[in-house]
Amino acid sequence: MKLFDVYPINNINVTRGIGSLVYDDKGTEYLDLYGGHAVISIGHTNPHYVKRLEDQLHQIGFYSNSIEIPLQTQLAEKLGHVSGKEDYQLFLCNSGAEANENALKLASFYNGKKKIIAFKKAFHGRTSLAVAATDNPKIVAPVNETDNVIFLPWNDEAALEEAFKNNEVSSVIIEGIQGVGGIQVASVNFLQKIRSLCDEHNAVFIADSVQCGYGRTGKFFSHDFSCIDADIYSMAKGMGNGFPIGGIIISPKIAPAYGMLGTTFGGNHLACAAGLAVLEVIERDNLMQNAAEVGGYLIEELKKFDKVKEVRGRGLMIGIDLPEELSNVKKDLLFKHQIFTGEAKPNVVRLLPALNLTKAYADRFLEAFSTTLNNS
Repeated sequence: MKLFDVYPINNINVTRGIGSLVYDDKGTEYLDLYGGHAVISIGHTNPHYVKRLEDQLHQIGFYSNSIEIPLQTQLAEKLGHVSGKEDYQLFLCNSGAEANENALKLASFYNGKKKIIAFKKAFHGRTSLAVAATDNPKIVAPVNETDNVIFLPWNDEAALEEAFKNNEVSSVIIEGIQGVGGIQVASVNFLQKIRSLCDEHNAVFIADSVQCGYGRTGKFFSHDFSCIDADIYSMAKGMGNGFPIGGIIISPKIAPAYGMLGTTFGGNHLACAAGLAVLEVIERDNLMQNAAEVGGYLIEELKKFDKVKEVRGRGLMIGIDLPEELSNVKKDLLFKHQIFTGEAKPNVVRLLPALNLTKAYADRFLEAFSTTLNNS
């Protein structure tokens, strides 16, 4: 049997990692400023994280949601405290797509409506309803197509008001900062307009925080910059520092009922141990403040490069928009300077490092970035 060939991959075999560094099977060191798609939030093989998982594995790794799992309650309490959403309710699952799928389904249960507002360049996942709300026809199979999703222009308040006027809207789903879409930041006024229209029409505001949440921007949720509360926040990626875990936190106005949502693996003992370790390190080491400071430093320094068209983002979620003639930059950073970064089409370099990235590593990147631009 061979692997189903759906990933374009780099010919690099990473065998170990520590903090913001990874090493391949030849011993070559790489600076990781991508974290496997924004997943590594507290650094590779963080000692507290490793011990938490190891200790839990020596006790019990898994049982289903048919029994009490006190770790789930502990995770909910810690998440409420660190995020500031203490009156919300937590439902645990396994991935960002599953989190968004459950959020959209729960919204429709709540108000009995069907129409979903999403936005141009949105990415919400690859499961049935999540992919239908994703603005990429190439990954939407015919069976996923639905007339229930309305795609609107980004940050367009007039189009948003018109859509509410003409449709029975169940929910609005929006990334506070679009990741795959090229690090596009939702404006404060736009998020506030979504909140007011959802209130007016009894629609559910879903804050997709899978990539832009969990402290990455310097606040726990990037939507917090707008000083509003969403009805549901979806989470995954940095939530487990590499262990598969996802979840949604749900406003107290939405009441649960037995059988409404469900999962086999979601909220298992090991996943909760991973989730608790991440929050403990974020809180103990002031990683949101570090993300704001080091990310702010990177953004300001990157704006000084004349060849850069635009720098977008907040904290350690950064997009470097480059002209077409610099399409080689991401590849050169990896193969000439041993620095992992991400990309967004057509030509945006994405930085999504661990939240404990140091200024020294930021400077190492800036030096390599400068050399790459000068040699291009």
